Amino acid sequence: MEHEQAVATRRFSIGENTFNARSIQSGLYIVSTPIGNLGDITVRALETLAACDFVACEDTRVTGVLMQRFGLKTPLMTYHEHNAAKQRPKILEALEAGKAIALVSDAGTPLISDPGYRLVNDVVEAGHSVFPIPGASALLTGLVGAGLPSDTVLFAGFLSQKAGARQKRLEEVKDIPATLIFYESPHRLSATLADMARILGPERPGVVARELTKKFEEFQRAPLQDLVERYSGDRPKGEIVILIGPPAEKEPDAADADRLLLEALQTMPVSAAAKTVSKATGLERKTLYARAMELKDGASNEDAGDDG
Repeated sequence: MEHEQAVATRRFSIGENTFNARSIQSGLYIVSTPIGNLGDITVRALETLAACDFVACEDTRVTGVLMQRFGLKTPLMTYHEHNAAKQRPKILEALEAGKAIALVSDAGTPLISDPGYRLVNDVVEAGHSVFPIPGASALLTGLVGAGLPSDTVLFAGFLSQKAGARQKRLEEVKDIPATLIFYESPHRLSATLADMARILGPERPGVVARELTKKFEEFQRAPLQDLVERYSGDRPKGEIVILIGPPAEKEPDAADADRLLLEALQTMPVSAAAKTVSKATGLERKTLYARAMELKDGASNEDAGDDG
């Protein structure tokens, strides 16, 4: 009878169809869950949630909705920033006993601006296995729909609630040649956009992505100053991802080219120096060669004058 009950809990449903989950080995499973549309759950995530001995989640009420939707009976336990220190030893003890445990956040991929980093670190140090079960992520969903360069990105999570710390962080990242991605709450959106426009530049391209994968999904694409005006005094609903395009490339000026050429000439001949600086700046190699000769002759004349 006990075996039959155990087997019954290791099932999941999709629509009217019920499936048995295969047994899985002991370890911590980092399971991504939908960020809004429950239909985005993966079959592998459902199998894992069904097969685990228990699921560690931020809020049992939130995760309970997902569990009920797909007929999952796995026991839930809370794991969040306020009880993590107390719950981690329990999870490690369960792993030591050969249990399989799933870690989920309220939405998306755990550890991405969610609790879990210290748990994974402790699990690894204790010699247990960690298995990522990929799926939905707000930052990736926002990125692919934003229309901004996606070859190099910097995910900066949530900025500080304090204006001074928030502005300092924006100063630190403003010149990084990458698309910047932030999470933000609705009630701070207006103030954050104002700081971004002032520090990163009013014409810098930006995107406010809201309610991703839900019925009222929205992408507002515009220069940062336009976004400031769009959301001034407005408090939209839903979780928000802010994306900002890379800074405009600065054209190298004559002073930059001279500095690079002088540095290169200390270790290489004129031709190699011109080639190196051309690759670094995009300036014409022939022009740089002529300038390098001038700089080298000037340095030689100065040396001759010193001897006299």
